[in-house]
Amino acid sequence: MAKPTTASDRTSSRLWFGLSLGFALYYGSLALQKSFQAEYVVQDDAREYVFWMQRFLDPTLLPNDLIAQYFKSITPPGYAAFYHGMAILGVHPLWVSKVLPVGLGLITTFYSFALCLRLFPFPITGFITTLLLNQSVWSRDDLGSATPRAFVTPLFLAFLYYLLRHQRLGILIVLVLQALIYPPLVFITIALLCCTLWDGNTRRLNFNQLKFVGICVGFTAIALLPYGLASSQFAPVITRDQAWTMPELHPGGRHPFFNPNPWAFWLIGEHSGIIPPLMPPLIWLGVLLPILMRYPVRFPLVQQINHRIAILPKMIWVSLGLFAAAHLLLLRLFFPTRYTTHTFRIVLAIAAGIVLTILLDTLLRGCKTLVAQRRWITLGTRLTLMTMTMLVFFTYPQVSQDFPRINVRVIKDPSLYQFLKTQPKDTLVATLSDEANNISTLAQRSVLFSKEHSLPFHLGYYRPIRQRILDVMQAQYSSDLRAAKQTIDKYQIKLWLLDQPAFTPLYLTNSAWLSSFEPEFTIALTSLQQGKIPALAKLAHCSVFNTPKLMLLDAACIKTAAEG
Repeated sequence: MAKPTTASDRTSSRLWFGLSLGFALYYGSLALQKSFQAEYVVQDDAREYVFWMQRFLDPTLLPNDLIAQYFKSITPPGYAAFYHGMAILGVHPLWVSKVLPVGLGLITTFYSFALCLRLFPFPITGFITTLLLNQSVWSRDDLGSATPRAFVTPLFLAFLYYLLRHQRLGILIVLVLQALIYPPLVFITIALLCCTLWDGNTRRLNFNQLKFVGICVGFTAIALLPYGLASSQFAPVITRDQAWTMPELHPGGRHPFFNPNPWAFWLIGEHSGIIPPLMPPLIWLGVLLPILMRYPVRFPLVQQINHRIAILPKMIWVSLGLFAAAHLLLLRLFFPTRYTTHTFRIVLAIAAGIVLTILLDTLLRGCKTLVAQRRWITLGTRLTLMTMTMLVFFTYPQVSQDFPRINVRVIKDPSLYQFLKTQPKDTLVATLSDEANNISTLAQRSVLFSKEHSLPFHLGYYRPIRQRILDVMQAQYSSDLRAAKQTIDKYQIKLWLLDQPAFTPLYLTNSAWLSSFEPEFTIALTSLQQGKIPALAKLAHCSVFNTPKLMLLDAACIKTAAEG
């Protein structure tokens, strides 16, 4: 496989780039089929970042809602501004969240293909890289979430592209966008910029570059300021010592981080491990690149690798350094895996694309040698090898029914949300049911708390949320109706939602996340196991909505019900 001539390079690049975009669109279309398979479908994380943005279309929604205010405060302003702009045009935020990943996938494909050509001048390598990268990003729900982390890969690829082309304006613009959309990414890009401060030949400090890095730091600091001020509204952030004592951050809790198994914690932990679960398996061939580069005689195509490839190991070292810092400064720099998962994915995809191109070139050279020496090799054998290769590349993702992974929640019975939409906009629902996760998004009515929204990171937010959970748990399982009446008055609750099996011991034991809220959890479970009947279980006449799985009680009826 020889380097393409100048005349054929453009045609070859267009062909492979077109194929790259084609596969990106194909994967995006599969995601759209899942997102629009029913009327009531919502992406898991959109229930956190997008639900409150419905107020862009109707400011009267979710009034005085603590949960909405909190998630608004931790949503990066650039991300919110994008959705706000679409809302001004009349586009619903939930619709945007379903379509946006397709556009981000195309941007990812464009920059990864262009970046690959800067490192290794073969369009087929760009195609292989973009294919592996697209399969990788769609194998997790990062891109499909349409949340701020969905922007990480395209923004970081754009930064790398402009960095290798020495386009300072492009670098500055991308850095500001990173700060406005996904602030943790700024630490990686600034660290990589600092790696360019020393001249590669003289090893001396480049003062011109130092000045530019200073400008970049200044602009990103200004861009980060609104986010820092907004998120500080619910300060303080929990410390490492506080986190260790919180059952919510241990196995079985709402957001497990710590793990008693050190191997699981340090290697494969979802938020703490150093080895990201990257798919497809072929992407891990990228680890062979340093080995192949040591044997340029055996693998001649290695000589075509541009010296700019040094950016890949720099990305790895920077990511590892920030991974360690995030562990030391737990939650001050967000979760450690945010500094390795995305960068390792990009590094491995590019490296794997180069490795596969080199190996394919070596295989073809070997075939030519065999033919020249009149050794027997059939056309069928070559076709079989090519077919197997194509099958591995193109059909692997379809083996998994979860591909592309966008982690949507499909609501088969939307009657609850349809009923709640008919209630006043200031309606507040109290419940321990998992239905609370969807009510703010699909019914546009406030909930006192929900599992999905009970993030234990900012104490200014989580302390009142935790107290709400304790109060509702105590009231729901108390045999004294006064507890429920006091809770209704305290929070001005309008409706109380119950799962039909809510008053069975099995219901509580299956709700593992509630076990973090002691002593109320143990008190409630013990009471049920002893056969005591909670007061709310006797108020079926207060029901205003029923399904085989749910019962919705009117809080006003509860307040006027006779005690005893």
